[in-house]
Amino acid sequence: MAETDVTDPLPGLVGFTTALREAGLPCDRHRVRTYLDAVERVDVGDAAQLYWAGRLTLCADPDDLPRYDQAFASWFGGADQDPGGMPVRREQRARIAPMSDEGDGEGDTEAGEQLSVAASDVELLRDRDLGELSDAERRHLRELFRTLRPVSPRRRSSRLRSAHRGRLDPRRTFRAMIAAGGEPARLAYARRRTRPRRVVLLVDVSGSMKPYADSLLRFAHVVVRSAPADVEAFTLGTRLTRVSRALRQRDPERAMLAAGEAVADFAGGTRLGETLRVFLDRWGQRGLARRAVVVVFSDGWERGDTALLGEQMARLRRLAHSVLWVNPHAGRDGYEPVQSGIAAALPHVDRLLAGHSLATLERLLREVRDA
Repeated sequence: MAETDVTDPLPGLVGFTTALREAGLPCDRHRVRTYLDAVERVDVGDAAQLYWAGRLTLCADPDDLPRYDQAFASWFGGADQDPGGMPVRREQRARIAPMSDEGDGEGDTEAGEQLSVAASDVELLRDRDLGELSDAERRHLRELFRTLRPVSPRRRSSRLRSAHRGRLDPRRTFRAMIAAGGEPARLAYARRRTRPRRVVLLVDVSGSMKPYADSLLRFAHVVVRSAPADVEAFTLGTRLTRVSRALRQRDPERAMLAAGEAVADFAGGTRLGETLRVFLDRWGQRGLARRAVVVVFSDGWERGDTALLGEQMARLRRLAHSVLWVNPHAGRDGYEPVQSGIAAALPHVDRLLAGHSLATLERLLREVRDA
C-alpha cells in the first residue's frame, strides 16, 4: 500500500478505515466516528494503544481480526510485533497532523498532541460553512465525504414476495393443497416487494453558488456512486447539463474533472425557471422525475422570469414523490426566504433545508432516505 503523507491527518485515520472497508470490515460512519473519538484519547506514539483503539471500535467479528492486523501493519508501516502477535511500542513519527497548511517548524510537536488536535478538527469541520473553508480544510473535507453512506429511499412494488404475515396468497395456498393430495395445508401469505426509489439531484452552479458548487458536486458524486442505477444528477445555470455519467466514475478527482469538462456554464448566470423547464421537457416528463425524490441545491437567486420558475416547480411537484430544496444560506441565523426565486418556488417544495455544512448534508441524506 502506498506510503501515507505524514502531514495530512485524515489519510492516517479515515483513509485507514477505507482500507479496512475494502478488506471487508463493516466500517460505517458511526464506527469511524467512534474510532476518531477513541484515538483522540490515546498516545499515538504507542503503537499498541493505536492498535487497540481501532480493534475495539472497528472490528465486529472474530473473523475480522486477521484482516484488521494485516491492514494495520500495512497502513501504518508495519508495526513491530511481539511473540504474542501484539504491536509493541515503536518510536515513529505520527501520520496525522492538525488541519493546517503550515509546516511543523522544528518538528518537536508531540505525536499525541497532533492526533488530538486533528481528531478535534474533524468534528469542527463537520459544522463549518462549506463556502468559508481554507484549501487545507477542503482537502480534509474530501476525505470526510468518503465516510458518507447514503441509503436509497424505498417504494412499494407491484410484485409480491412470500411472507409469514400479510394478505392471503391463493395460488401458493392451492399449490400446497395439491402437493398434499388435496388435503388442507397451511395458508400462504404474501406482501409487496420494495424497490429503490429514484433520486434526482439538481445542483445550481451559477456565480452566486460558486463557493459551494465544488463541495455539492462531490456530495452528488457520493450519492450517485451509492446507487448508480437509481440516482441522476444535473447542473443548473444558464443551461441544463446532465453529469450522471461523469459522477459514476469511482475516483472522485476523475469524476470532478469529467464533470467540469461537461459543465460549460460554471459560475455563470442563473436561469432556474428555464433550465427546470428543459429538464422537465427532456427528462422529467418522460419518467425521470415521476415518483422520484428530487433535490434542488440552490440559493434561489433568479435572473430570469420568476413566474416561469413557479410554474415549473408546480409542474415538478405534480410529477415527483417529494421535492426538497437545499439552500446553503438557510442554516444562517435570521435567514428569511425572500429572494425572488426561492419565494416563487417555496409553495411547491415539501421541505426547505440547510446545506451549508457536512453535518447538514448528513441530515439531508436522512431526509432523502425517509422521504
